[in-house]
Amino acid sequence: MTTEPLIIERTYPVPALRVWKAISDKNEMKQWYFDLEEFKAVPGFVFSFMGGPSPEKQYKHICQVTEVISNQKLSYSWRFEGYEGNSVVTFELFEGGGTTRLKLTHAGLETFPADNPDFRKENFVTGWTELLGSSLKEYLEKAKVVS
Repeated sequence: MTTEPLIIERTYPVPALRVWKAISDKNEMKQWYFDLEEFKAVPGFVFSFMGGPSPEKQYKHICQVTEVISNQKLSYSWRFEGYEGNSVVTFELFEGGGTTRLKLTHAGLETFPADNPDFRKENFVTGWTELLGSSLKEYLEKAKVVS
């Protein structure tokens, strides 16, 4: 069974280059996303991080960069160590008039175990909405004031 991918779009009052740096530079990513030990926006690069619904319940996320178009598109696979399923996260940037629209697509969520409530689509909606609508937005606005 295939379900519709999760799609979230947000517009930020900064150039695409600025948003690109925030989603592709590990030092910036740790300010709003996850504290990645290493990250390179290079196809084939594998990275991992811990995350979950609570400090007591964490999952190791294992990801591999699959596509990079500098300042426009970044895609990577996303799976959980020890669990079935594999999904794909894609960030697309559209610049215009001094702003950048970010379109996030997270496809393949239905491949994760249906019997684990932590892997429900609603949880991904909540997580990505928080990350893009609050964390990244605040980070970019703060960085805009500083620069």
